[in-house]
Amino acid sequence: MTPPRRRLFEGFRLRELRRRTELSQAAMAGRLGISVSYLSQIENNDRPITDIVLVALSREFPLEAFGDVDESASLLRTIDAATDAGVPAERMGEADVRRGIEQQPLLAKRMVALHEAWRRSQEQLRVLDDRYDSGSTDAAPLPWEEVRDWFQAEGNYIDAIDRSAETLAADLDPHRPNRGLEDRLRWHGVQVVAQDGDGSELSRFDPRARRLAVNSALPPESRAFLLAHRLVRYEFENEMRQVVEDSGLASPASRELLSIGLANYAAGALLMPYGAFRDTAREVRHDIDRLRQRFGASFEQACHRLSTLQRPGAQGLPFFFCRVDMAGNVTKRHSATRLQFAALGGACPLWMVHEAVAIPDRILVQHAEMPDGTRYVSMAKGLVKPSGSYARPPRRYAVALGCEELHAADFVYADDLRPGGAATPIGTSCRICPRGDCDQRAFPPAASAIAIDPDRRSVVPYGFR
Repeated sequence: MTPPRRRLFEGFRLRELRRRTELSQAAMAGRLGISVSYLSQIENNDRPITDIVLVALSREFPLEAFGDVDESASLLRTIDAATDAGVPAERMGEADVRRGIEQQPLLAKRMVALHEAWRRSQEQLRVLDDRYDSGSTDAAPLPWEEVRDWFQAEGNYIDAIDRSAETLAADLDPHRPNRGLEDRLRWHGVQVVAQDGDGSELSRFDPRARRLAVNSALPPESRAFLLAHRLVRYEFENEMRQVVEDSGLASPASRELLSIGLANYAAGALLMPYGAFRDTAREVRHDIDRLRQRFGASFEQACHRLSTLQRPGAQGLPFFFCRVDMAGNVTKRHSATRLQFAALGGACPLWMVHEAVAIPDRILVQHAEMPDGTRYVSMAKGLVKPSGSYARPPRRYAVALGCEELHAADFVYADDLRPGGAATPIGTSCRICPRGDCDQRAFPPAASAIAIDPDRRSVVPYGFR
């Protein structure tokens, strides 16, 4: 028999959250889907916070933690599985899900496991789709694919390294980050010198002389990242070695790439310490320009860091993040949301990140809807990295960051969008997108039957079923 749940009375915290977010009781009640009188009773501890209200709080205010974190996470995962619009079956109500967890906890866990397995199969389908497009017949993933998938499976969060970076950051001077990094490197016997060049080489380390030469043309945030990248190789050597050993990656190339990726991750975590960065992000409503100024980071670095805030019990807002080049290739990606990217190749042409590549230094926002009905608000910005030489073209690409529509109130870029209004219909990849009325379709979905009507002409010269 399931033991009775402890009644949760945390009205003072709910009231403090409402005041901190400057919401009236009516506005807060509306976001939680309850009446104003019910909210008032909860705030005064006349009534406990129920599971249904906990779920609403977790969805509307993911940066807050009420009650038992593990129980709330379990309830959210079960509701996600029971209400996923991508599954062709009638959705369950949240009250039915809660009763199911209480009365049949093993059955609920099994449903969640099946749903997660289904999602993994969809991800594998995306990978196969991309390999088909690229003409690859090799069943084994390439080293960089293997490392990319490893980070995705880890949720793009490495706890041991992140916590070590947070501890080290507390010992450095926050007002002079470059000087603090250089002083710490000098303690390890490393000398930092300037290096002239055309931009093709960002830095070079001489292990025998223990000298790190950094390109003098780099902006301060790039220089700081390179210093941090070298420093963490000394400071977190044992932690990174253990992660690589436990990764299960077989090939030497994959393990070496993972080691470099972990150093990149650690450098970002050192320059943007978890707790301070998460709290500041919440304070400025995830305004990237304010974040990068506060932490001396680049626009891309700040976006990427937001996608790594997945510490258990202290998660940040669940974001997706990606980087797209001029050809539409997704060269960096991670998603803490239900949205998943094509593993290789390009993204949906209707996504405004492609337009952002051609319009550097301007932020574009979009309200988009996936085929399963999930809506997202996102921003994208085109960036240009100077090469340092007329003979070398600059690097041009765009980064995109977004979250589900239900978190729009905590995402400053959604202020000009109307929640519930018209949204651009987008997909993941033409080969697995079921939309039949898309004028931008490049080819039909895989395994679909093509229907051709010679007497009817449209933008796409075929239908499918």
